[in-house]
Amino acid sequence: MDTSGGRRQEAGGPRGRKARRPREQDRDVQLSKALSYALRHGALKLGLPMGADGFVPLGALLQLPQFRSFSAEDVQRVVATNAKQRFALQPGDPSTGPLIRANQGHSLQVPELELMPLETPQALPPMLIHGTFWQHWPSILLKGLSCRGRTHIHLATGLPGDPGVISGIRPNCEVAVFINGPLALADGIPFFRSANGVILTPGDADGFLLPKYFKEALQLRPTRKPLSLAGDEETECQSGPKHSSRGRRMTQQ
Repeated sequence: MDTSGGRRQEAGGPRGRKARRPREQDRDVQLSKALSYALRHGALKLGLPMGADGFVPLGALLQLPQFRSFSAEDVQRVVATNAKQRFALQPGDPSTGPLIRANQGHSLQVPELELMPLETPQALPPMLIHGTFWQHWPSILLKGLSCRGRTHIHLATGLPGDPGVISGIRPNCEVAVFINGPLALADGIPFFRSANGVILTPGDADGFLLPKYFKEALQLRPTRKPLSLAGDEETECQSGPKHSSRGRRMTQQ
């Protein structure tokens, strides 16, 4: 019996009812990266009308050349299925139509981004962790964490793979820096929680979270072990796994 027609019919069914095929997944990755750039960094350069809350009209976004092969349904799917909940959609009004924004990670100034202030030690999560890589650790140990061109330093509420940790720390990072939030808060450094659960801080006036706010550090790869904060780990860090820097173009964030 020839069942190929049935298989074709099933594969061509309504979007989202079946597991996405690899080609569709590749397009979703491409779309997610394009959205991240446009909504976090490039909106003004691209001529997008961004509100003070970070939202831009979806229709205007889809008119850009890099988005013309994507539909509103493609964007809705990527927003709904993004494991890190990087983006948010809202209906907007009749003059704009649907709106989209990035929940965090901006280098653009977004003065009314939906951030919840964490103003007391009790409001801070028990763990505040910044993930980084061996190549950055000596500099971090000496100078502290930096915004590095973004508006905030990103902190997670746990280690990669911990329950509830969906964003704020890369799964492949090699070093975890534990932050003393109450001490930093007492020194006037503000903390916020983003809509997707990332803890954000602008750091001090120079955009740094100084080493005096480090509680401890942990090597994550190839095995987990404590690291010294006294500065004597530099040689070990620089001789960390050589394969770890391959393909790494992003820095601390």
